[in-house]
Amino acid sequence: MTPAISPLARRQTIADALHRTAMRLPGKSAIICGSTEWTYAEFNALVSRLAAGLAHMGVNEGDKVAVLARNSHGFAALRFALARRGAVLVPINFMLKAEEVAYILRHAGAKVLATDSGLATLARDAAEQQTEVTQYIWLPSEEPSQPERGMHPFDELAACTDPLPAVKLASHDLAQIVYTSGTESTPKGAMLTHDAVMWQYVSCVINAEIAEGDRALHALPLYHCAQLDVFFGPAIFIGSSNVITAKPVPDNLLALIEKHQITSFFAPPTVWIALLRSPLFDPARLSSLAKGYYGASIMPVAVLQELAARLPAVRLWNLYGQTEIAPLATMLGPDDQLRKPGSCGKAVLNVETRVVDDDMNDVPVGTVGEIVHRSPHLMLGYFNDPERTRAAFEGGWFHSGDLAVVDDEGFITVVDRKKDMIKTGGENVASREVEEMIYRLPAVSEVAVIGLPDPKWVEAVTAVIVVKTGQTLTEEEVVAHCNTHMATFKCPKRVVFTDSLPKNPSGKLLKRELRLNHV
Repeated sequence: MTPAISPLARRQTIADALHRTAMRLPGKSAIICGSTEWTYAEFNALVSRLAAGLAHMGVNEGDKVAVLARNSHGFAALRFALARRGAVLVPINFMLKAEEVAYILRHAGAKVLATDSGLATLARDAAEQQTEVTQYIWLPSEEPSQPERGMHPFDELAACTDPLPAVKLASHDLAQIVYTSGTESTPKGAMLTHDAVMWQYVSCVINAEIAEGDRALHALPLYHCAQLDVFFGPAIFIGSSNVITAKPVPDNLLALIEKHQITSFFAPPTVWIALLRSPLFDPARLSSLAKGYYGASIMPVAVLQELAARLPAVRLWNLYGQTEIAPLATMLGPDDQLRKPGSCGKAVLNVETRVVDDDMNDVPVGTVGEIVHRSPHLMLGYFNDPERTRAAFEGGWFHSGDLAVVDDEGFITVVDRKKDMIKTGGENVASREVEEMIYRLPAVSEVAVIGLPDPKWVEAVTAVIVVKTGQTLTEEEVVAHCNTHMATFKCPKRVVFTDSLPKNPSGKLLKRELRLNHV
């Protein structure tokens, strides 16, 4: 019989990843944010003190700690400190309204909410809506700011001298619950373990060529799994230097790339397009940039060609996935950008991906099917939602909800969304959630929300509405109503009024036809 060994001897967690990098590269620059700069040794030590501070304020193993904050060194440190304490991170989109944030806080059962000065009012408004939140953590921002009253200041927590209590954390324990928009009106909490995230880091390092020598700029929100776990986490794991900013606007991005000689940068197509259109854009300012990444939506071919012409030294990757797979699933590499435009490539190292029909048979070349995955990246399931978990894993594969075709070389191209999701400006919007909000308007008889091509947003949220006979409704009224109750990115950019919506003989709404009619 094999003798029992301590689980600690084989443990691989998110916090271990930082510690091991600090042992290898103690003096290397790890974090730069505003006027703050930490080496890996400093970052690792601060994370341990912060974890002890969390324990001192009563955060225990398994507790859910929500974070509603913009990018900062404080957010970065708290991410790893929660892992070291054995607590569960619940990152929240700061563009949500208070009632939307409150739903996530209630559903996750979070008792602690971390926020910054700019979002403190939203945080308090949400927490007061029948949630279990009893304590707040104040996080510093990229720019100088002052702690909020009634909150535990980050600096005080990070100065804790108490010893960090022993943590019985295992690789298979829960690391985070990341809420994702579904076709239903309520978001789902994808439960991701430490080893799921770590396996995903390995795939990112190999397939996206994230390297120790990178100087990476992290500008898209860290609440989103793409920036947090495809780029920031793997960069810490491998030992890159990381510049963090909360302002993904062209003038700031261009200045930071030039100042820090950034070599690696991720953004959705909308941000790449904004950079190209900026009057400050100058290829000479981006001479250090070697790796460019995009995802969340398809990069228009014309933009790919323009990037290749204006930044010929930059190699591009298209990364595709879902929150539920931590999130990387497939990749289209630099050599295939112009050869396979629009494709999301092939499965990455630790993922098996198929495109199947309703009977789980692989579809022939050129035939539409659903993308399904098997991978150690995958979530445990949806938090407190066994029914939707069973549906997602039907047949022993995770069902992405994306419809795609495969070509004769095995490259996958997404053609539609089985789950009726709109990807606008890098954010996911569930059509049904917007539809239900619009149905609250008394004058609405029927509504269908679709995504239409848009030069700025790539897909623009568009509401097609049938008004009740004898009543009136304006585009301004619809948009104002949605803006009152929903995050701005979910609100319609266009409103179209029509006499009827296209349906099949059984009465099912034909959204594909609706999109074709209004392009």
